[in-house]
Amino acid sequence: MKQQKHPIDITVDLGEPVLGLYGGQDEGIPLESVEQMRQALHAANAKAEIVVYPDACHAFNADYRPSYHAQSAQDGLV
Repeated sequence: MKQQKHPIDITVDLGEPVLGLYGGQDEGIPLESVEQMRQALHAANAKAEIVVYPDACHAFNADYRPSYHAQSAQDGLV
């Protein structure tokens, strides 16, 4: 069985810019994981931007879900 790779596992292989938009209240993606990704991207000299919206939860851009956070979603589209 092939082992699943996570984004942090392939930072050195990325050839395209990365934009990561995360909710600071996301219980499924802890802020320490976001920071590890940021550091891995920096170490790989990847062109990347990581943005954390402190008041947003997971799926904050899904306007059909209770987790929708309009301000963060709108900023992420710009």
